[in-house]
Parts: sequence; structure tokens; C-alpha cells
Amino acid sequence: MPDLIHYILFALSGLIAEILGTVGGFGSSVIFVPLANFFMDYQSVLGITAVFHVVSNVSKIWLFREHFNWKIILWVGLPGVVFVALGAWLSGIYDTRYLNVALGIFLCLFATFYYFKPEFEVNGTIRNQLFLGSSAGFLAGLLGTGGAIRGMALSSMHIAKNTFVGTSAAIDFGVDATRSVIYWKNGFLHSYDLPYLVILALVAVAGSWLGKKVLDRISEARFSAIILLMIFMSGVALIVKSALVD
Repeated sequence: MPDLIHYILFALSGLIAEILGTVGGFGSSVIFVPLANFFMDYQSVLGITAVFHVVSNVSKIWLFREHFNWKIILWVGLPGVVFVALGAWLSGIYDTRYLNVALGIFLCLFATFYYFKPEFEVNGTIRNQLFLGSSAGFLAGLLGTGGAIRGMALSSMHIAKNTFVGTSAAIDFGVDATRSVIYWKNGFLHSYDLPYLVILALVAVAGSWLGKKVLDRISEARFSAIILLMIFMSGVALIVKSALVD
């Protein structure tokens, strides 16, 4: 049975991931999923991360309730909910190691490109939003993390930081609620995961609140830089995580 130090380290990992995920605006999973793999098996990580995100997003929806872009929620969020179901189903069938590596490399290249070309902007057409929402949802279901793709989409639209976080949380809620049900049916959530879920529920609320406090103190320009840094870090984390899998 895990000892107290194990649970403390797990809680700290979740809290740090939640604070950074709130500040970055696209959720904690890009940081938390690689860290959680040190504490439990991959399928359990997928299951508890989805539930973690549901609680986290409810907190952020409340905290940023006045900053939603409903058009983006519609065109990015709805296809995400549809495609997350497909990705979550496939997560129980295929080895996703190589896909993790490919996604990690892509995210690193994307962040590097936007660092040197900050003026570049993706046209916010309905077709582009549908494509990016579908991709983010599918990867969230398959790999446990699609927030970086959605963060990439929203950052390219250059929306205000509070709108970015609130809109992303609203989209993420539907995606994570859907995959939580599928992971549960796939047997990814176990009775022995209950202590971790209790810890993460507390961490989600505390981390969202602390993250908003940090976000209120930074400028829009610095916020954009933080997003790019976190996208780059999430890419590195995916590559490293894949390299550590036996």
C-alpha cells in the first residue's frame, strides 16, 4: 500500500499541474499525465485524469463565468465531444507510444514557430474550428491529453486571456465528462483509485483558484509567452513519457 510520502508527492504533482494548466488555459493534463505515470499504470492515469478534469473545469467555469466565447464553444467544443468518444474507445485497443512521440514533436515545432512568428494567425473559420476541435477531442480520448491542440487553436485566434481560459474550460468539461464515462466502462477506473480521486478533487478546486490569482497578475503579452512555453513543455513531456514506457 502506498505510504504518506507517495500521496503527498502525488498531491503536489496534481496541484502544480492544475495551477500551470489554469494559467496556460488548456488544462492540467499536458503536465499531469506524464507525472501521474510515475505513480500508477497508464490506464488508471487516463481514468483519474478525466475525472480530475471534470472537477477542475467546473471550478474554472465558475471562476471565469463572465468570459465565454459561445461561438468558439459551439464550433470547437461540440466536435470535440463527438471525437473524444472515438479516441477513448480506441485507447483500449492500440499502443499509442508512437503517436505520443509524433504529437510531442509537432507541439515543440509549433511553439518554436510561434515564438519566432508571433504575428501568424490561423483564420478562425468554422471549418478550421471544427477541424481543431475534432483533433483536440480525439487526442484527449486516445492519449489523455488534447488540451495543447486546443490551446494551439485558441492562441492562434488571439483572444483575451480570461476568455481563453473560460472558453477552454467550458469546452474541456464536455470532452472530459464524455471520456470519463467511456473510461469507466472500459474498466480504467478502479476501487483502489479512490484515494487518488479524493486528493485530485481537492487539488482541482485549490489549483484553479490559485491559478486564477496568478493569471490576474500577468499581462496579455506574458500570457501568450506562457502558453507557448507550456505547449513546448507538453511536447517534451510526451516524448519523454513515451521513452520511459517499457
